[in-house]
Parts: sequence; structure tokens; C-alpha cells
Amino acid sequence: MNVSYRQLKAFIHVAQSATFADAATKLHITQPALSSSIQKLEGQLGGRLFTRSTRRVELTKEGEALLPNAIRIMRDWEETFSDIQNLFAMAKGQLTLAAMPSFAESHLPLLLAQYHAIAPNINLRILDVVMEQVIREVSQGRAELGFTFEPVRTEGLKFSPLFDDEFLLVLSANHPLNTAMQISWHQCLDYPFVMMNRGSAVRHWTEQHLALFGEPTIVAETGQLATLGNLIKQELGIAVMPNLCKNHMENIGLRTIKLSTQPLVKSVGMIAKSHGDLSVAAQRLWTQVAMHYGENAE
Repeated sequence: MNVSYRQLKAFIHVAQSATFADAATKLHITQPALSSSIQKLEGQLGGRLFTRSTRRVELTKEGEALLPNAIRIMRDWEETFSDIQNLFAMAKGQLTLAAMPSFAESHLPLLLAQYHAIAPNINLRILDVVMEQVIREVSQGRAELGFTFEPVRTEGLKFSPLFDDEFLLVLSANHPLNTAMQISWHQCLDYPFVMMNRGSAVRHWTEQHLALFGEPTIVAETGQLATLGNLIKQELGIAVMPNLCKNHMENIGLRTIKLSTQPLVKSVGMIAKSHGDLSVAAQRLWTQVAMHYGENAE
């Protein structure tokens, strides 16, 4: 069966009019063209939808049964295509993002404020999760864009670098090294460490770098950088963290110090699936963010 949009529209107008002539006028077509459209619809459905007289047209029982469903189908049809037009025009819609908590706290608010100014009707859903989960959320399609360190494995993903992050030493305000302007990796090994859990990229990078100078003493592990900061504040140990965490750590009273030898630097950027197009809303944010860091690059 191949019932068309025009046939359904013609049926509804005739059903809601006194005569075929009235319906034809509303549809801006000739009465013979309207009659032909209704006859074809009746032929496809297998029976008459209207009883006709010289003065009036009325629905048959089958026509009465079809009318509410036809109106619903037309409404759904028009709303569906209106919604798609709005998505293309960014007049409404939802965009889901995933971001590392350190990026979500420090960089993302300004980026989203800029985006909201040009796309105020796009509802933004933010998943602030650890780096490994950011990658999973994007890979599995639960988030369209992600903000993270460059993944070790990029199969199925595209990565656009935004800036380099040089890791820092974070220690308590009472630590013996808290007055130093710079500290070497070798000096750090004289003190106990608190670290991210095994399996995290930050833990791997930190241990890999420290191994160039010796073996650290690790006294505590956690899954969140914010918790790591609280452990440092309680003087359990020191930690090496991304520069992204600098403001948060200093705001809770910790000291951040530059590591003077062989800096640990990682690229921070955006990820998306490498196959398939981004939605209009996501592509606009991708472009805006790339431009923002391009214009603010040193």
C-alpha cells in the first residue's frame, strides 16, 4: 500500500468540510483533482470513505474510523519533520558531552557559555567522568563529544588536540618542600606518594615517568583526583597531577610546584567517533572549541 501525504491531507480536509468544493478551496486545488485523490485513496484501502450528495459529503463508518488515526499520523508526520528542521537550525535539541572532571571544572564552563550564546535552545547534558569513562561514553555512543587526554588507543575515534598539559607536583601547605620554586623528580622520591588507582592513564604516566629516577613509595590510591587532593591535604603524601587540577588544588589550600627536569606533558583535546557525521549541534561546538583554542594559542 502506498498512501501518500497528499492523499491523507485531502481526506482530512474533505472530512472536515461540508462539500468537496469547500475542501478544494482550502487545499488550493481543483475539485476534479481532489475527487481523483480521494478515489485513489479509496481504491487503495478497498472501500468508500464518503457518501456524497448534491448538497453534502459525509463520512462512512469506515471513514469515521480512519479520521482520528489520519489526524494523528499527519500530526506526527509534521512534528517529526519540524523537529528535524529545528535540529538542523539548532532551534532545539539535546547534546550530550563527556569530560574529565578536571576539564569540566576548569575549561568547560566558559566553552559552554560561549556555545549557549549562539545555540540557546540546545539542552546540554554533561557527563563528568574519569578519562577512561569519557572514551567509553563516546565509543559506545552515549556521548557525542568528549574532552580528555589523548587516548593511547584511538581505534574508532578521532582526536583533535587543543593544548598541552604539563603535570605538576601537588603537596600540602606544611610539607618540607612547600617553599621550593621547582622540584626535581628525583627529590620527589624521598617522600610518600598518593596516586590514582591502577589502570588509570594518569597513574600509568606518573609511574612510568618516576621509574626513570627510582621507585616511589605509594601509601594510598583513589579513583578521583578530587579525593587525591583531600588525601594530600591530610598529609598522607604528595602527588603528580595534571595542570588542569592546579586551580582546584590551590583553592583547597594545597601548593602546586613545577617539576624542573624532564617534564611530563600530555595533550588535551576533543574526541568523537571517527565513522559517521556529527549532529549539527555537535559539529558547531566542535568547530567553536577548535577556534577558541586556536585563537588563544600562545
